[in-house]
Amino acid sequence: MDLNKRRITVIVSVCAIIIILAVAQVTGHGKPVPADQGSIYAGTFWSLLPPIIAIALALLTKEVYSSLFIGIITGGLLYANYDIEGMLIHSLSDGIVASIADPYNVGILIFLVILGIIVQLMNKAGGSAAFGRWASSHIKSRAGAQIATIALGVLIFIDDYFNCLTVGSVMRPVSDKCKISRAKLAYLIDATAAPVCIIAPVSSWAAAVSSYVEEGNGLHLFIKAIPFNFYALLTIIMMLFLALTGLDYGPMLKHEKNAKEKGDIFSDMKRLSSEAEETVNAKGKVFDLILPIVVLIVSCVIGMIYSGGFFDGESFVDSFSNSDASVGLMLGSVVSLIIIIIYYLLRRVMTFTEIQDCTPEGFKSMVPAIMILIFAWSLKAMTDSLGAKEYVAGLVQNSASGFHTFLPAIIFLIACALSFSTGTSWGTFGILIPITLGVFPLTNPLGVVCVSACMAGAVCGDHCSPISDTTIMASAGAQCDHVTHVSTQLPYALTTAGVSFVAYIIAGFIPNALIALPIAIALMIGTLFVMRKVLKT
Repeated sequence: MDLNKRRITVIVSVCAIIIILAVAQVTGHGKPVPADQGSIYAGTFWSLLPPIIAIALALLTKEVYSSLFIGIITGGLLYANYDIEGMLIHSLSDGIVASIADPYNVGILIFLVILGIIVQLMNKAGGSAAFGRWASSHIKSRAGAQIATIALGVLIFIDDYFNCLTVGSVMRPVSDKCKISRAKLAYLIDATAAPVCIIAPVSSWAAAVSSYVEEGNGLHLFIKAIPFNFYALLTIIMMLFLALTGLDYGPMLKHEKNAKEKGDIFSDMKRLSSEAEETVNAKGKVFDLILPIVVLIVSCVIGMIYSGGFFDGESFVDSFSNSDASVGLMLGSVVSLIIIIIYYLLRRVMTFTEIQDCTPEGFKSMVPAIMILIFAWSLKAMTDSLGAKEYVAGLVQNSASGFHTFLPAIIFLIACALSFSTGTSWGTFGILIPITLGVFPLTNPLGVVCVSACMAGAVCGDHCSPISDTTIMASAGAQCDHVTHVSTQLPYALTTAGVSFVAYIIAGFIPNALIALPIAIALMIGTLFVMRKVLKT
C-alpha cells in the first residue's frame, strides 16, 4: 500500500469511526452520562464495537499498535458514556495498567522475555546455524521443510505459547534455506499451535476446557469431543495438502511466489532488526540447539505439573488439568535458562560477557510481541467491562430454544465471532460450554457435538483474529510482520471454517463420529482438489 493510499485509508477510517460513535451516542442516550451510573452500552451490540474497530483498522491501515490503542480508547469512551475523564481513567487504569499488573499476564511476559534470550543464546552459540547446515543437507525440498515444521508443531502439543516460539526459533533457518516465505512459516506455526493443543488430552488447553465442566467429567468430555473437533482436525489436513501439492492462493500466493522465484522470503514486509546478519560461531554444533530445546520442553512440562500439584500427590493427568500455564511456563523457562547458560559456559562456545549481551538483545526481539499482547489484553478488558460476553451468551441461549439439529453449526459460528472479536479462546470456552451443557446433558450425543463445536469455533476465531495472543506469538516466532501474517492466513482459515460449518450441520443430523468425521475429511480434501483445479496450480 503506497503512502497516498494509506493516507486516504486512514482518513476514511477515522471518519467512519467518528460516524459510528456518533450513531452509538444518539441510539444509546443522546448525551453524556456519568460513568458511575454504569455504561448504557453494556450488554448490547455496541459492546462488540471496540474489537471490531481495532480489527478493521489493523487490516485496513496495516498499523497494529495504533489500531489496538484506538479500540481501547473506543471501549473506554463507551464504558464512560462519552465522559472524557472517565474514558481516560478506565482505558489506562482498568485497561492497560491492570493488564500489565495481572499476575497471569506477567508470567506470560516473563516467559516471552526468557524465551527471547534463549533464542539469542542459541543463535550466538552457533546452534541455529549448525542446525541450518544440517537441515540443508537432509531437507532439500520446500515440501520437506513444511512437513518438518508441521511435525515439530504437532510434537510440541503441551502449550500454544511454547509451541509458537519454539517451532519458530528451530525452523526459521530451515525454512529460509528452502525459500519458504515468512508468511507461510507463520501460518504453519499458528496452525500447529491452538488447533493441535485443542485435540491433545495432555495440554494446557485440555486443562482449561476441563475446568469449565462440573462433576469431574471435564477430561472425559474433552476426549469424547476430539473426533468432532472438525476445525482442528481439518486444519492439519489442510496444512499437509498445501505442503505436498504446493497449492497457494490469496495474499499468500504473492509471498510464496517471491520466495520461490526471487528468494525473497519477506516480500513487502519490513525486515525485523533481530534478523540482522551476525558472525556465525564456528564452534557451534547441532547439539547446541537440540539440547536447549529438549531442556526447555522438559522443564516446562515439569513446571506445568508442579503448578498443578503433581509433587503434592496429584496424578500426572490431574496435575495437568489443574495446572497454571503462566506459572508453569515461567518456572520452566527460568530453570531452562540457568541450565543452558551453564552448558554453554562448560562447552566454551560463549564467554560470560557474550551471554550477558544476549539478555537485552533477547528482550528487544520480543518487544513487538509484548506491546501487541499488552494492547490486546487491554482491549479484552474493555470488551469484558462492556458485557460483551453476557450479550453473546444471551444470543446463544435464545438460539437454543429451537433448531436443536442446527445448534452445533450455530454454536460454531457464534464461538468464531466471539473468539475473533475478543481474541481469546479460553474466554469463549468459559461462556459457551456451561450454556451448552445447560441445554444438553453429558449423556446426549448432540451435547458432545455442541461442546466440540464450541471448542472448534473458539480456536477458529482465535486463529483468525489479529488481537489473539497465539496469532501474535506465531508472528513473533516466524519473525513475520503481524498484519501480513493475519491477512495471508485468513483465506486458509476461512476455507477450513467453511467446510467445518457444513460438517457441523451434518453432525447435527448424524451425531456419530465414525460417520461425520470421514464425511468432513472427504469434504475438506474434495474442496482443496477443486480449488487446485480451478486455480490451476
